[in-house]
Amino acid sequence: MGVSMVTGARGFVGAWLAKALLERGERVVSFDRRRVTEKPSAVGMLGIEDELIQVEGDLCNPDEVSAAIARNNVDTVFHLAAETIVGTVQASPIQGFESNVRGTWTVLQACREHGVERVVFASSDKAYGAHDELPYREDFALQPTAPYEASKAAADLIARSFWHSYGVPVAVTRFANIYGGGDLNFSRLIPEAVSAALSGRRPVLRSDGSPERDFLYVEDAASAYLAIADNLHRDDVRGEAFNAGGGRPYRVGEVVELITKLAGTGVEPDIRGTGNPEGEIDRQYVDPTKIREVLGWEPAVGLEEGLRRTIEWYREHPESWAPDPDAAAVS
Repeated sequence: MGVSMVTGARGFVGAWLAKALLERGERVVSFDRRRVTEKPSAVGMLGIEDELIQVEGDLCNPDEVSAAIARNNVDTVFHLAAETIVGTVQASPIQGFESNVRGTWTVLQACREHGVERVVFASSDKAYGAHDELPYREDFALQPTAPYEASKAAADLIARSFWHSYGVPVAVTRFANIYGGGDLNFSRLIPEAVSAALSGRRPVLRSDGSPERDFLYVEDAASAYLAIADNLHRDDVRGEAFNAGGGRPYRVGEVVELITKLAGTGVEPDIRGTGNPEGEIDRQYVDPTKIREVLGWEPAVGLEEGLRRTIEWYREHPESWAPDPDAAAVS
């Protein structure tokens, strides 16, 4: 039985990945920052908290990261922990660089020192920056302009350098916008829109609804992480980057309309912006050809079905709805 460490396992995507690992019989170490509140966590709502080996620590502290790996005989690391909210990094770039860049090299160095067999680093489609040509392919240059994009691009390059320079078997993921039940960051489009629709209020949009995004259901994201990790013994996987997404973009206004339709409400969005929010790319989606051809992976859940599942999850967890309408603002 393998031992996987998921950094950021108490977060939205990390929790679903941890659940998938547990379901296939692995021991899972959760490495997360120290809790400062008792607010609900994704692992708690997924009912897996007691099944995890929970380690609280600072991602930027080499001794704490190294100890978590050594004490638990970790053979696989999924590094998902990061500052993931674009607006937060835009407002506080140093904090974002510390978490996303320093945190990444700290984890990678610990993996190098302890001979970890497999490392998967969660980069982002935002690392590409803006390109006139779409969709993004893995051979595109990383040309970030905003702080969040720059933090993910820098960490992406650092991660792959650990394979080429030190032989650490690492691959990076550049996934589209991941959505599903358990996302409590209501600055994101889908949890805010679903929460609003179910509670009968108008979903808040920071843009005019025209920006286009690619979406990946969270259980598909987890299966993509596993497919990559399972193949890190291969020369065509180590040191490589892999896109995963739905294969086409959707206008954010279109997504909100679909959510309100599926939720059975007729609420209209509360449009509070014009054009695209500061620090974000107007139109983006990824080409998933490489992960399909190299690993045989494809998403199993389309957007409409994924939104149905997401709405049902939030319907069953009303405690997870956004508590303050004006605290939520999405793009």
